[in-house]
This record gives sequence, C-alpha cells and structure tokens, in this order.
Amino acid sequence: MRLFGAQIGKGALIRPSVEITYPWKVSIGDHAWVGDRVVLYSLAEIRIGAHSVVSQRSYLCTGSHDMESASYAIVAAPIVIGAQCWVASDVFVAPGVTIDDGAVVGARSAVFHDLPSAMVCQGTPARPIRPRPVPRQT
Repeated sequence: MRLFGAQIGKGALIRPSVEITYPWKVSIGDHAWVGDRVVLYSLAEIRIGAHSVVSQRSYLCTGSHDMESASYAIVAAPIVIGAQCWVASDVFVAPGVTIDDGAVVGARSAVFHDLPSAMVCQGTPARPIRPRPVPRQT
C-alpha cells in the first residue's frame, strides 16, 4: 500500500482482504488494525488514528451522490477516526464523519454524524450512550 501512496504507521496491521479504492488518500496510524473484509471507499481522505481498530466487514464510505443533481453527481467528504478508537464489526461510517479520540462504536451501527471522544456509541443512527471506561495499561 505504501507503494501506492498510502501512509501506514509503524506496527499497523491491515488484513489482506481489506478493499481500498484510492490508497493515496488513506493514512493509518501506528499500531492501528484494519480487519478482514473492511472496505475503505476512499474517494476523499480516510484517516485512522494510532492504536485504533476498524473491525471486520465495516464500511468507511467517503463518497455519495448529489440527489439534487440530474446526473446524481458524486460528492465526497473525508472520514477521520481518532486515536484509540474501536469501530466494531459491520459498522457503516458515512462521508464527512469524525469519530473523536477514544470513542467506541458498537457492532452494526451506522454513523452519520460526528461522535464525541471517550464515549461508547451505538445504534442506527449511532449516538453516545455512556462514557467509555478509562483503558487499562497493558
């Protein structure tokens, strides 16, 4: 991926089944993990922070269509996932979303708006439900 312009941090793990549209628009921080069958639909930039996890079958989608356009023109907006986040299995993240540092997004959630730091969020649409416990040092 680095050969195609992706910025990949030290110790990052990207499973072989990950699909990336435009690698040069992707940056993945140190020790981050991108799981099996994750799709990074990178029409705009996707940034995944250090020590974050994007679990299997999640879909980060930076592109959509302008429904007011006669030709349904493509529109794109970046996705930012902060440091020490966990995006659990089968989560959809929409264009323009920021998931702030330390947030956890529950499995099968759909994220259409920014999520605050250090919160556990879930649902469709995803919303904060409680503070995230302070992570233990391991």
